[in-house]
Amino acid sequence: MGMIGVMNCSHMQRPNGTERGAEPVFVSVYALVSVAGIALNLFALVVFIRLKFRSLTVVYMTNLALADLLLDCTLPVRIYYHLGYDGVPQKLCEVMGVALLVNMYGSILLLSCMSLDRCVAVCFPMSLCVREARKKAGWICCGVWVLTVGTSLPMYFGSTSAQVKCFHSFPVYATQTAVMASTLTVGFGIPLTVMLVSSWGLLRAIACSHAAQTELDGRKAQRMVATNMIIFLSCFLPYHLTLWILYLNQDSISCLQLRAFHYSLMVACVNTMLDPLAYYFITETFRKKVPALNT
Repeated sequence: MGMIGVMNCSHMQRPNGTERGAEPVFVSVYALVSVAGIALNLFALVVFIRLKFRSLTVVYMTNLALADLLLDCTLPVRIYYHLGYDGVPQKLCEVMGVALLVNMYGSILLLSCMSLDRCVAVCFPMSLCVREARKKAGWICCGVWVLTVGTSLPMYFGSTSAQVKCFHSFPVYATQTAVMASTLTVGFGIPLTVMLVSSWGLLRAIACSHAAQTELDGRKAQRMVATNMIIFLSCFLPYHLTLWILYLNQDSISCLQLRAFHYSLMVACVNTMLDPLAYYFITETFRKKVPALNT
């Protein structure tokens, strides 16, 4: 592997290494996501915990809400940093970076599992094998946590550039072929394929149904699938595209490319605020149980 060529982006930095022009954007977005994300995900967790009968889908939703909440709780550190304050230890920055990666790939895998689970439940409602497999949702979630934490730790710790510190560090893992291959395939490509195929299968099964509410259910399912896919691609595709660009141009990385990477990380964090709106509040079970909190 060749030497990493990162330009001296003096127009992006203050003497202490922070981005002068980008700070208000980062601070505003992270503040909004932190406040809204913590409130929405805490509310969702309260509803899930108080459910007397938890469906298998709720198991995935609970883990997704927990992952989102953990990342939302780390965002105040990023806000403090982007306000221009010094004194954030590099190791703390790395811990925050690991939290972001764990949330991102935990969310991606959990969302793909939810999509597949929903598809097989509709397409194969009478299959005994499918029913038994779906009962392992708890173990699948445990596997997702182990996989994301186990792969994020070595991927991030000790792999930051000495040229720019903390949240403006260059992601050295973007230059490692094995890491990039697994990230773009296992971490994004395969889950995206699962979501696309599962969404198609779900819509096709509903379209072929002869139930009385087929037309109405079909329109609702189309809106749900479209909303979920738009949020998924909007939040996670920019990060993986910029990561791929950094890998292809690792010998001569421009300031624009590095800036785009940091913005893409910020966009990925917005997912924690959108998940509750897209996956919890649109479900019949969730909306029916919300009034129970007031009793």
